[in-house]
Amino acid sequence: MLEGAEVRLAVDIGGTFTDIVLDIGCKRRTRKLLTTPTQPEQAVLDGTRLILADARARISDIDVFIHGTTLATNAIIERRGAKTALIATEGFRDVLDIGTESRYDQYDLSIDKPKPLVPRSLRFTVPERVDAHGDVRLPLDEAAVRALAPQLRALDVTSVAIAFLHAYANPAHERRAGEILAEEMPGVSITLSSAVCPEIREYERTSTAVANAYVQPLMDSYLARMEQALQVEQFRGAIYLVTSGGGVTSIATARRFPVRLVESGPAGGAIFAGQIAATLGERKVLSFDMGGTTAKICLIENFEPESSRVFEVDRAARFLKGSGLPVRIPVIEMVEIGAGGGSIARIDAMKRVTVGPESASSEPGPACYGRGGQRPAVTDSDVALGMIDPDAFAGGTIRLDPELSKQALLRDVGAPLGLNAETAAYAVHEVVCENMASAARVHAVERGAVIGHHTLIAFGGAAPLHAARVAEKIGVTRVIVPSNAGVGSAVGFLAAPIAYELVRSRHARLDGFDTALVSGLLQEMADEARALVEHGASGAPLRERRVAFMRYVGQGHEITVELPNRPLTVDDLTTLRATFEAGYAALFERAIPGAAIEVLSWSMLVTTEPRNPTAVAEVTRKPAGPAAGHRKFFDGRAGHFVEIPLYRREQMAPGAVIAGPAVIAEDETSTFISNSFDAHIDGAGSIVMERKAA
Repeated sequence: MLEGAEVRLAVDIGGTFTDIVLDIGCKRRTRKLLTTPTQPEQAVLDGTRLILADARARISDIDVFIHGTTLATNAIIERRGAKTALIATEGFRDVLDIGTESRYDQYDLSIDKPKPLVPRSLRFTVPERVDAHGDVRLPLDEAAVRALAPQLRALDVTSVAIAFLHAYANPAHERRAGEILAEEMPGVSITLSSAVCPEIREYERTSTAVANAYVQPLMDSYLARMEQALQVEQFRGAIYLVTSGGGVTSIATARRFPVRLVESGPAGGAIFAGQIAATLGERKVLSFDMGGTTAKICLIENFEPESSRVFEVDRAARFLKGSGLPVRIPVIEMVEIGAGGGSIARIDAMKRVTVGPESASSEPGPACYGRGGQRPAVTDSDVALGMIDPDAFAGGTIRLDPELSKQALLRDVGAPLGLNAETAAYAVHEVVCENMASAARVHAVERGAVIGHHTLIAFGGAAPLHAARVAEKIGVTRVIVPSNAGVGSAVGFLAAPIAYELVRSRHARLDGFDTALVSGLLQEMADEARALVEHGASGAPLRERRVAFMRYVGQGHEITVELPNRPLTVDDLTTLRATFEAGYAALFERAIPGAAIEVLSWSMLVTTEPRNPTAVAEVTRKPAGPAAGHRKFFDGRAGHFVEIPLYRREQMAPGAVIAGPAVIAEDETSTFISNSFDAHIDGAGSIVMERKAA
């Protein structure tokens, strides 16, 4: 029945919905279910059975299972991780509190810092000392490490992070301490900072090790249950996990380094947007991914999302860098805010409408779900405005009750402000769109981009409903809603390459450069990364990307400089200096003639070749056929209801043109076309909104 076609399944577990995509050859099916928070694998298995039944296939037919999840991130934000202890070098117990000694808001004397994942009562130290060159100054006191085991057992610690000073340069003490604790405390999870983040900068390395230890028991247990449940169902294929950097890795690596999964879902969305941009030839793109719990904004230029080496979890101040817990991992650069379909609306002490970051999630969900939720969410505002067909939400699997939405909005937003339910819904819709527009503006400014020059690509269950209004606010004139937008991140998983990136700190100055030493280090990193990629690549060709993080001696931040994929020679040093100075001048207008340059860290990315999409040809535009129906939409700016056409996306042929305002509905989402836009269907089936002439 499957006729030898490759069967690939992608699953994205979000805070509210679990999205499932099944590809059999060139045919694609999708499903969207509510996430089951206490047992996330249940929604995965239920959805997998349903989508396979639709395709008349079995779990044993699946060749590749690709999985991404926000479980690790949510565990950190909601403080649902393991009881974790930190063991540090004697004298460095308070690294997590001291941080970098900087303040994210210099003039606010009452700033709130995120609470450390390990309280001071669970931080311990042992005598040992390694210097910045990796030389042992004080041997590890093994007896002191053993003496900690009874204390940790008495405190019911289930996970331990070990972060010694300068362990990136010499991990021997961390490894021995880990061996001792493994002997004394069988079954306890142990994370070494030198394994999860072998980089300079003590605070960030310690924070990353602690975050990994904090979520490891939870993620290890979940992934083990998932793997076992699939095996019971006769699954025989390969399982991969999507990492925050946009690649996929093995389940064994994911269980060891779950911190690398903190942004796996959003990373899939960025890959999806990059693929759509390549298909349509859009070189400047702003991806807008809005699901049930959060909204993610990412700038993509030349079809590639920008990457970063640090991600902050649980920011105390939404738009201020430095207000969260730093996690030093390869990650796709984006901004994420608590603005999703489930984000709860309320009135604050100053009588202002505020939305999020608290979410109704899947349990109990927005009021309109009829599952016990009493507080109004963004989805309730969209239902009350008439933007969502309550009988066709999530393909008809969830019936919405508009009356429950109106009651919640009136009680919590409308009555305190003297507004009716519809006007309250409009206020909530406007505020959440402004929140996302503000995030987009900040992200563009931080990256030095002019936001109005970009095309907005909207996906996720809620983004197509809000994209037109967000575009109006930020001055974007073109919006694209791709096919399968409601499950875009899961679709992106299927295009992710098998990849792994290593970053290691090893200081080197250009004026005293040991090419043999550095080439040996890079080759060692390449061998380690290849070992993690080759098994999953199944013989597919691999490529390497080598990078040096360089700066002028004494400066605080580095610039990435790409290296040749071969051993370095003395002749390369001139090229390295020229490339660095060109990059420095691009950022700061001028280089510093004759200044000494140093390399702080080295990166090695090994990856399979990405799946390159084919370009889409132009189509002849023609008026769309008759609408499938009509909806009463509350126009907040006019203050009354208007009747707008409702189209079904699957009934619209390429080239079909419609004028806003209108709604285009499909199983996973709905797209609202405001009065400012006209729309057409392109050759790939995407909805393309273009700003009407003034």
